Amino acid sequence: MDTAADILNSNLSSQVDGLSITDTLHLLTELFPGQVCFSTSFSLEDQVIFHHIATEKLPITVFTLDTGRMFSETYSVWTATLEKYHIPIQAYIPDHTRLETYVKKKGPNAFYESVENRKECCFIRKVEPLKRALAGQKIWITGIRAEHSGNRSQLHLLEWDEGNQLNKYNPLLHWTYEELRQYIGTHEVPYNILHDRGFVSIGCQPCTRAIRAGEEFRAGRWWWENTDKKECGLHSN
Repeated sequence: MDTAADILNSNLSSQVDGLSITDTLHLLTELFPGQVCFSTSFSLEDQVIFHHIATEKLPITVFTLDTGRMFSETYSVWTATLEKYHIPIQAYIPDHTRLETYVKKKGPNAFYESVENRKECCFIRKVEPLKRALAGQKIWITGIRAEHSGNRSQLHLLEWDEGNQLNKYNPLLHWTYEELRQYIGTHEVPYNILHDRGFVSIGCQPCTRAIRAGEEFRAGRWWWENTDKKECGLHSN
């Protein structure tokens, strides 16, 4: 039997079916006024989405998770984005008590020592702040693309997020990397220059490297871990 969440997701999916990104964003803000948010890590994907939001002057809350271990280049594109679009970006930072306890007990680079330590660090710096950011929201807009991993190729434009009890809208799900780069260039959207240096998926500085020829999209994330599925816990897929 379908749950209330399944029915809601199905009805919403049918309403956005066939709509453009712009039209879908307009519809979502009309259906859920004040309860639509967008999380940006200033990736190529997120910069494309931000451009759509800014161009249409949509009432969507924009936030980022400032882990405290980001690349200086990421902060630079953050600044450039503010200067170009003049739209506020809410920063959510880790709970200082949790982080201080973790670092005191395990050290600043404990995430290299075990998957358990790394996931704990991700939880403190990203997952818990995300929970606060999503509180009270109905729609979470993300930059997830099917090309990111095999798991994500099975996703839909609208997905029910059980853990956060809201719908996720993945507007660029079926875009290719080449389409992203073309859009960025055509619309003169600020982007992270690390993308020109072989970095395709950019997270915290200690946990990210450029990928090598022939490597998959997320090979540069948590590159020291010997596992096929590497996630930080923000998304279940």
